[in-house]
Amino acid sequence: MPIATVNPANGETLKTYEAMGEEEIGRRLQLAEATFRTYRTTTFDERARLLRKAADLLEEDQQDIARVLTTEMGKPIQQARAEAVKCAKAMRWYADHAEELLADEEPSDTDVKDSGASRVRVRYRPLGPVLAVMPWNFPLWQVIRFAAPALMAGNVGLLKHASNVPQTALYLEDLFHRAGFTEGCFQTLLIGSAAVDDILRDERVKAATLTGSEPAGRAVASTAGEMVKKTVLELGGSDPFVVMPSADIDRAAKVAVTARVQNTGQSCIAAKRFIVHTDVYDAFAERFAEGMKALKVGDPMAEDTEVGPLSSEQGLRDLEELVDDAVRGGAEVLCGGERPDGPGWYYTPTVLAGITREMRIHREEAFGPVATLYRAADLDEAVLIANDSPFGLSSNVWTRDEAEVDRFVRDLEAGGVYVNGMTASHPAFPFGGVKRSGYGRELSGHGIREFCNITTVWHGA
Repeated sequence: MPIATVNPANGETLKTYEAMGEEEIGRRLQLAEATFRTYRTTTFDERARLLRKAADLLEEDQQDIARVLTTEMGKPIQQARAEAVKCAKAMRWYADHAEELLADEEPSDTDVKDSGASRVRVRYRPLGPVLAVMPWNFPLWQVIRFAAPALMAGNVGLLKHASNVPQTALYLEDLFHRAGFTEGCFQTLLIGSAAVDDILRDERVKAATLTGSEPAGRAVASTAGEMVKKTVLELGGSDPFVVMPSADIDRAAKVAVTARVQNTGQSCIAAKRFIVHTDVYDAFAERFAEGMKALKVGDPMAEDTEVGPLSSEQGLRDLEELVDDAVRGGAEVLCGGERPDGPGWYYTPTVLAGITREMRIHREEAFGPVATLYRAADLDEAVLIANDSPFGLSSNVWTRDEAEVDRFVRDLEAGGVYVNGMTASHPAFPFGGVKRSGYGRELSGHGIREFCNITTVWHGA
């Protein structure tokens, strides 16, 4: 795949970039290693000052960088600005909390004495250069939620961004440099996917984080395992959105629309499978389909656009194939199900009912504005359908019955359970999944500790 900015609203190639050669990659790896030796000794106050400056600059740049995001991957412009603001918030959160999250831990006096020590501390120390392989769908947020905690922990970052968002990738490197971070603290590597393996094998790279497809995750995890290097993987998702009879059906249906089409449906944590109790199925299905049908699809630069183009022509073809396969298998199209006339990689918001286990869309992630509806006879069947997926990223449940809430929290196979609301990431809360959605956690204290050397310091009596 070429490293290029291709406008998904019209298919026009705007900028292309040459991939970095081995010599330049080697220079940057050496710079990262050298920078880490001194950056790791900086104080939390120094790091926080730099990160807050980066947050200020990003907020000042939000209009311009939002237009870059929208041009490169088609995100509606309002959502692009909101992504920039969210990133600034996360940077400030880590600037405020990192020292506390990584403070030395003191075991109990009983355990210290039992070990024969006079004192024991658990200390969190940085690992070194961390390689981040990041996707195009949230091209700022996915990077910042790795970079902010990694930099505050004393690590340095190497970014291999998706090949269709090179201007965003270069902006991020420049952002940290303008904030005052030394050159080697955060570097963008303009490389193709084929170069990742060699970089991960380089001894100067100490760990890796990847957000992306399952095949990409398998490849990185395999190499990292061979090299005995720590990884965090956030892969695909096909999140369930369960609606029970006690729920506020009007509100659930309204939120369901947003939960499905945020970022034009190109989100791992977007709700994709809507599992509705039979007693309220018809009412929910009618409201949900009406809401999806009413969405404004169009130019992502327009302020009133709610659904823009998919990021690539291949992504559009993949989505069409999933829908066509379901329709051939007997699925009912409640709305949408077609590519509109005109340029660009658009797909109409779609709701499919009558999904069966034989359909590809039941097992595969639909990365676009396509929702699947399931009818559940009771709570037990709702849980069975929700867990009948290779993914386990997050989940949404709508009920006013606390006993049902307890049951869903106990039994749903997911990294998160959002009750009477839609899944959303926040810097204070851990984020990640189970099963083929990956392992490890981003954000919160869990995320900042992922790339730390957890060191036991034992003092003799």
